[in-house]
Amino acid sequence: MSATVDEAASAGFFAAIAAADEPAAMRIAGGLADAGVPVARVLTDLVAPAQRRVGEHWAEASWNVAREHAATHICDRVVTALGLRATAAGPPRGRVVLACVDGEWHALAARIVAETLRAEGWQVTFLGASTPADHLARFVSEKGPDAVALSCVLAASLPGARWMIEAVRHTGVPVLAGGPGFGPGGRWARLLGADAWAADAAGAAARLAHDWPAFTDPAPALDHLPDQEHRLLADRRYDLVEQAMHAFTAKVPGAAGYSAWQLEKTREDFGYILDFLVAALLVDDVSLLEDFTGWLTRIMAPRGVPAPVIGIGYDILLDVLAGRPRAVRMLAAARASLPQAR
Repeated sequence: MSATVDEAASAGFFAAIAAADEPAAMRIAGGLADAGVPVARVLTDLVAPAQRRVGEHWAEASWNVAREHAATHICDRVVTALGLRATAAGPPRGRVVLACVDGEWHALAARIVAETLRAEGWQVTFLGASTPADHLARFVSEKGPDAVALSCVLAASLPGARWMIEAVRHTGVPVLAGGPGFGPGGRWARLLGADAWAADAAGAAARLAHDWPAFTDPAPALDHLPDQEHRLLADRRYDLVEQAMHAFTAKVPGAAGYSAWQLEKTREDFGYILDFLVAALLVDDVSLLEDFTGWLTRIMAPRGVPAPVIGIGYDILLDVLAGRPRAVRMLAAARASLPQAR
């Protein structure tokens, strides 16, 4: 076996997790480490790409949730096993507290970052998914790490990210942000006050290793915001979703025949759209909502929900949000990006 993660190893590993064959996945990952591939490289070049492919299969509906969960569980087990093998020469570089932002439940990417940093010589405390901001701040005050790393996979969690950045920077500890939820090139991470941003686990290790500040000031105010619509919508989320559901059942004749499960899924969908709208308002960037709309269209089509049906949901929310000019402007722009509106 070569000392790099080659195509054969990648293909074999993905075939193993696709077949829910944990022993085979363990053999391939462990074999690479035995052959001299650094654990950090196995994590970033083998496990992380495979997990991204798992997400693609779920999005395309070629895998159901159970199969996606089985593959993700095996990746998580492999990350744990590799983490136990990781040894770094020399004294620890410093201490890092790593957490998923409040509202973010996708923890595997953060786990890969945690084990990569550990393999690079950092003492890492991983706090897991969706850590409340005030709890994180207390933990940081007690432990006094050199850095706090925050992971955000979905942009809908950016309001939670802002709360955490504010809370941590108030303690004087610098914040490193990472994950696709912070936007292309991490542009929303900097806007929300993170001290730095890294694209992936290797980037996080490199950023912490060079010119990492010892202290930071409190997070700057969000001067880009023209209003507080994001906060108003977040505070009224429950009422807005219920208003949308009432309008939906009145407007769509077929809704009368929906099962309780279908109604709950529809309620969840309205909530997701609102969550991404709140995040778009927070960063004042309509592209966030447009990107989400494109993604929603792609994942719903193979599940039997065409773009025109999604458009009905957006129309209902436009009526519900009347009187909120910036929210309506963003939602209308995203609505116009749906295929049937072109």
